[in-house]
Amino acid sequence: MMGQLGAALAYFASLEVLIGLAIGVIGGMIIGIIPGLGPSVGIALLIPISFSMSPTAALVMMTAMYTTGVYGGSITAVLCHTPGTAASAATTMDGYELTKQGRGMEAITVVTVASVFGGIVGAVCLILFAPMLGKISLMFSCLEYFLVACFGILVVSGLTGENRAKGIFSALLGLLIGCVGMDKISGVPRFTFGQLWLEDGLDSTPILIGLFSISQVLILVDNLLSGRGSTIVDDPAAGLQGKRWEKGNTGLLAPTMVRSSIVGAFIGFIPAAGCSIAAWISYSIAKRTSRHPEEYGHGSLVGIAASEAANNAACGGAMIPLFTLGIPGSPVTAILYGALLMHGLQPGSGLFTGEKAVMTYAIFLGFLFANVLMGIIGVTMAKQMARICLVPNSVLVPIIVALACIGTYALSNSMEEVVIMLVFGVLGYLMKVLGFEPAPLVLGVVLADILEANFRRALIMAIPKGGLWNYFLTRPVSMIIVAIIVIFALVPVLKRFFIKTEES
Repeated sequence: MMGQLGAALAYFASLEVLIGLAIGVIGGMIIGIIPGLGPSVGIALLIPISFSMSPTAALVMMTAMYTTGVYGGSITAVLCHTPGTAASAATTMDGYELTKQGRGMEAITVVTVASVFGGIVGAVCLILFAPMLGKISLMFSCLEYFLVACFGILVVSGLTGENRAKGIFSALLGLLIGCVGMDKISGVPRFTFGQLWLEDGLDSTPILIGLFSISQVLILVDNLLSGRGSTIVDDPAAGLQGKRWEKGNTGLLAPTMVRSSIVGAFIGFIPAAGCSIAAWISYSIAKRTSRHPEEYGHGSLVGIAASEAANNAACGGAMIPLFTLGIPGSPVTAILYGALLMHGLQPGSGLFTGEKAVMTYAIFLGFLFANVLMGIIGVTMAKQMARICLVPNSVLVPIIVALACIGTYALSNSMEEVVIMLVFGVLGYLMKVLGFEPAPLVLGVVLADILEANFRRALIMAIPKGGLWNYFLTRPVSMIIVAIIVIFALVPVLKRFFIKTEES
């Protein structure tokens, strides 16, 4: 492999590939910032441009846009409570609270460092373990996908805020909303009320933008009308005077970033899981294992480090089954799959032998260096990005609304999506006023289809095996996931037990 990596590095160092890398990194950060667009739209826009490029340069440009697009969405999540992508929603929980405390520049730096660390871990897994992990992903079927979704539902219990009942209600409402549309198994429309445009279901992106962005806009407008504040923070300049990286942050955040990167890479290579689920699971794990869980949701640096390391590590993990097996597990990797075929690269073992292996590892190295370049730009521009705190809310509000509407409309060139976004914006505002958490609702919508469809498929597949229990006993991966779920559920109980033991 070392010889192939050396040849790939020389292959990578061509001017065309380096230009593609720069375009992917900068373009990904820009398009990730715009709510609703994200890397999938960005990569789709790059496909016509890549026709005249070499396969290596084209794929380096697209994979760079993938990871930096996820990072770009976190910038507005921290500064404006507006996640550019679903993978950045978990970062909103603590990132915006830090911005309101005048620590926006520090929060952006932590987000950048954690994203780079997670991206590098994902790239290393991609380079070193892709063929081996690709074989493991073949062991996952509908039962394993269902259990992973169950694990995601368990994560909801860690995101319910002070009132667990309200959080669980939000999650159940999200699962109900996720049932809108055509039944994937029977083909029967549900909760469509005769509207054809609802038969495709409700996309999670307009819901996400509405619940986090538009609801926050309504809160800012309410503050303006009541005279409670003309900017995000009372003293905007205070956030620009702090340090990018406080002393002690390395020791505080390093264990979380390592753990979250490993979790993110693992969740990422499971088809259909994705970056957003990886971010929420890592955030919940960090909160459950913390000695100060009360800090989460009120400006925890560990919280944003956990979600950011995980979602960028999941980008590398998601490309493992794509390159080794030709299994795209998300909209982004589905577009990348089409780009691979367009450039004559058939996913599978053939990409790791002969001349194509050099091209493949050059693409992987491009993904690695994209994260490094992203970190350099992000840390350098942290102070400039934090200047958004200086923008008056009267100017910031119309900008956020305009970007949200443009990004949502661009999803499918449909005004129905914009209406859905506005409806959920009002719902999100009412939820915040009444003390309900919007995060469980989003996670419920994301997991609803994975949970229901795979459970019903598992029941069908279990019939020849003599029932679901017998089918479960023949799936060692399922038993491992169940064991992880049980351990995860017991963590709070064990933590309280040890704390009481120490106090006594």
